[in-house]
Order: sequence, then C-alpha cells, then structure tokens
Amino acid sequence: MSSVLTDKTKADLQREIERRREELRRLEESLARWEKRFGEAPPRADTDFATVSGRLVEPLYTPLDTADDDYLRELGLPGEYPFTRGPYASMYRTKLWTMRLFSGFATADETNRRYKFLLKRGQTGLSVAFDFPTLMGYDSDDPLSAGEVGKCGVAISSLADMETLFDGIPLDEVSVSMTINGPAMMLYCFLLATAEKQGVPFDKVRGTVQNDILKEYMAQHAWIFPPRPALKIITDCFEWSSVHAPRFNTISISGYHIREAGATAVQELAYTLKNGFTYVEEGIARGLDVDLFAPRLSFFWDVHNDFFEEIAKFRAARRIWARHLRDAYGAKDPRSWRLRTHAQTAGVSLTAQQPHNNIVRVAYQAMAAVLGGTQSLHTNAMDETLALPTEHAVRVALRTQQILAYETGVANTIDPLAGSYYMERLTDELENEAEGIFEEIDTLGGVVAGIETGYFQSQIANSSRRFQQEVDTKQRIIVGVNEFVESDDVPIEILRIGEEAAAKQEARLARTRARRDGAAVAEMLERLKMAARKDENLMPPMLDAVRAYATLGEMRAALEEVYGRFEEPITF
Repeated sequence: MSSVLTDKTKADLQREIERRREELRRLEESLARWEKRFGEAPPRADTDFATVSGRLVEPLYTPLDTADDDYLRELGLPGEYPFTRGPYASMYRTKLWTMRLFSGFATADETNRRYKFLLKRGQTGLSVAFDFPTLMGYDSDDPLSAGEVGKCGVAISSLADMETLFDGIPLDEVSVSMTINGPAMMLYCFLLATAEKQGVPFDKVRGTVQNDILKEYMAQHAWIFPPRPALKIITDCFEWSSVHAPRFNTISISGYHIREAGATAVQELAYTLKNGFTYVEEGIARGLDVDLFAPRLSFFWDVHNDFFEEIAKFRAARRIWARHLRDAYGAKDPRSWRLRTHAQTAGVSLTAQQPHNNIVRVAYQAMAAVLGGTQSLHTNAMDETLALPTEHAVRVALRTQQILAYETGVANTIDPLAGSYYMERLTDELENEAEGIFEEIDTLGGVVAGIETGYFQSQIANSSRRFQQEVDTKQRIIVGVNEFVESDDVPIEILRIGEEAAAKQEARLARTRARRDGAAVAEMLERLKMAARKDENLMPPMLDAVRAYATLGEMRAALEEVYGRFEEPITF
C-alpha cells in the first residue's frame, strides 16, 4: 500500500511541477507582449528610475523574479530561522517598538528636564546624545573642549553628571541607549554606578551602549585608541556583562553612521554585518562561548528615503546574520541567530531648506523601519539639520511614531510586504551583493586591515561623491533644494546653546574634584593602567575608578598612556 501511495504522490508532484512550468512559460509570453507595449511610450525624463543607492529598478516584477525561492529556507516564519520575516514570533501584535528620540544638550540637569518632558508625553526609552568633548573622552574643562561644551549633546565628565542626568528616572524601568564609542566603557560604567546609587542591581539595568569602534574608523571618526586595543576593551565589556549585566546590550553594531557618511544601502548592510562578525570572532578568540555573548549583540540601522530598499535591507540583514552565526560560528542558541535592531531616520536626508518637509521625510522613513521589523525607533526632529531640536520639534517627531503605531494599521500584521515580487527580489539582491563584499574584505585581510589601509574610508567617500554629483546635476531631485525651491522660506525657531552651559559645567566639575578623595582617585587610576598593561579585563578597575569620581578625561589619559592614540591613514 505504501508503495502505491508513494507512486501516486510522485505523480501528483510531477503534475504540479509541470503545471508550474507551464504557468511560468505563459507568463514569459505575456510579459514579452507587455514589454513591447510598455516600450511604446517614452519614459519620464526627470528620473533614472534608480534607488537612492543607484540600484536600477525594473518597471515590473513578476513571479519570474522569485521563481527559485524556497519559502521555508529563505523566508520562514516570524521568530524562526532565518528570521527574514522578523526576529520575534508575535512582533508588534504583543509589543510595539520602543519609541526613542535623540536627546541631550547643555548640562545634565537641563537634559534631565527634557527627559522627563518626553517620558510624560509617551516616550518609552531614552537615547542619550553626548557633546563632542564627551564623545572624544575629554573633560568639559579641558582646553580642547573650549567652544564645544553642551553644543551637540549633553556634557558628561564624571559620575556626578550621570547621577544628575538620571535623577528621578528609575534605571530598572526605563531603557537607556547611549550613542558613545571611543570612551564607551567609561560612560557605561557611569551608568552602572548611577544605577547602583539608585539601589538598582546591575542585572536589572536595561539598555544599549553603542560601543562600535570599527565603524568609527570607517565613518564617524570619534575614536581614541588604535583598533587592536579598542577591540580588546569592547570584548572586556562582552565578557563582564554576560555575567553581571545580562539584560544590557553591550554593543549596538552601527550601520547608521556608515550610511550618514555617504555609503549605499548595500555598503551599509555589508560593512555593518562584517563588523558584527569581527566582534563575534574577537569574543570567540577570548575563549567565550558564542552563545554566552551573541544574544546581547544588537544592531543600529539608518533608514533613508528609498522606501522599499530600506525594508529589504532589514530583511536581508536578519537572514544573513542568522545563517552566518549558525553555520560559520557554530551558535546553537536561536537567540544568537536573531538579529535585533534599533533604527533611526536618516539625519543626512534632512534639509535646512523648507525644514517642514522633513516631517514628511521622517514619517515615510519611520514607516519603512516598522515594515522592516525594527525593535526600537528614533525619529529625527524637523530642525535637527540646523541645531539640537526644540521641544515643539521633538513633540512632532514623537507624535509621528504614535500616529504610525495607533492609526495606520501597519503594526497589525507581521511583515505585510512578504511575497511581493519586488520585495523578495530586492531582498535577495542585497543579500547576494553583501556576500560579495564580505569576500572582497576577506581578501584584504579582514576589517581591521581594511581600516588600516583606508579601504572602507575610500569606498564610502566614492559613494558619497557619486550621490552629490547626482544632486548637483539634478539627476536626483531633493525637494526644496535643487527643485521646487522657494525664495521666501520662513526661518523656524531653533534651540541655541550659549557659553553659559560650559561655565555651569566647569563649575560642577570643580566642585566634584574638590569633594572627592584625590588620593583614592590616583590609586584607582593607577590600578586601571596596571590592568591594561597586564591585559586584564578593564571593567572591574574602571568601575572602581568611576565610584571614586575619577573623570572621563582622567581615565582616557590613563589608558592612552598604555594604548596610545589612533592616527588615520590618508586616502584619496
């Protein structure tokens, strides 16, 4: 009986294959006829029908573009390998994405008031923007900080500042994301010590520290130490946190700044994931079980103007990460295969001209992020290309997310664009091109070698130059900039940070130094240097230095004595 059934099943299967072949053959014939009719009308002259990244888009996509797809192998179900359709089974049906706005300006007490303003209006997580001296590891009273204190973010020089920043904000209830890289471990320790002061155990603290130094060398340039010791410091965070702060994401592998520097969507995808693989390799080389630290790795993507390309980028990223973590790095825990992500609308797409247009740009970008399956979203304010945002602008940016979540219906079903011929073809293309870039990077000797030779910097610069040339020649239209320009633009109110913020911060820092035990600080800094020389994990001695109120600049200088500073290669 079983043999008869098997033969019947084979016959049915063969008939289905023949039916499918005939269907595709008839489609090919119909498509050929359609293409002749389509070609009779001249195309529009105001576009080249390419994505923001320069990828040519076909006029029509059909089942012929996805005929080879294996649904379970390439798409699967949400929350299951390969996670193309989303990292969690229920996605927004059980929990909406975390709504964040980038905030931080002037001093810690002023930013604390802004945080409470945002939390009161429905924001569900806090994202900390630091000023440039803090990003570079300098104290606010350092001569090199002059003119920059509090201007592009909040000034944080010691534990005292961080305590003020989160005064009245319980760190076991509010998730905190910190955009900091070169001195990331120091700011992470400031946050942990602040939680400790609040009585919150480390294992209850939730959030993310960006801590992605590789993309700094590629794109943003806010580094301190050379790549090798910088990678060692990051791995120290992985190792310590996997035991002591298991709910905290100790790195947010960031494509955002790579894209903002001018990279294409596929370059952002490939460079970011390759950086992620490099961090995984560093952890494994340390002797860590990949499943011990990989579940806490998270990602951070830019969401640019090309709606479909951005959605496909999220989907391709999840599929690539799952496959490599499982097959190349031997991860057995499905949580290690799951790529979780924060997304931010594209700051580089905002325009100073007709700034109210930025509200529309951000809304479309935010919708792409949600359709792409993000777990956390930051919507830029309309005035962020001009200055730090005003309260009015951040309220509009937050309401944009809330309208998206509660009024549009996009959160009702999971990955609603799955099965679109264009979406699946685009996802496949991005995946395949990223794999080709991985191979190219491997021929250079890996990510660090590529950084040291200037490969990434030159590739990103070339893409940025191409995009600007398209804008200059009007091959690419930017509304309000090179087309639909108005001479009577009305300026909008912007937030201006004066020098009084620097004066207040310097006075606070002086009081901190006067009140602390100077001898204890000196001892803790010496222990920190000794741990660096002995190649020990730096988290315990750095936490002790932070508890003694050592400043950011003092800890940076101590480690710089051991590790030195990085100087970028010159490329053209």
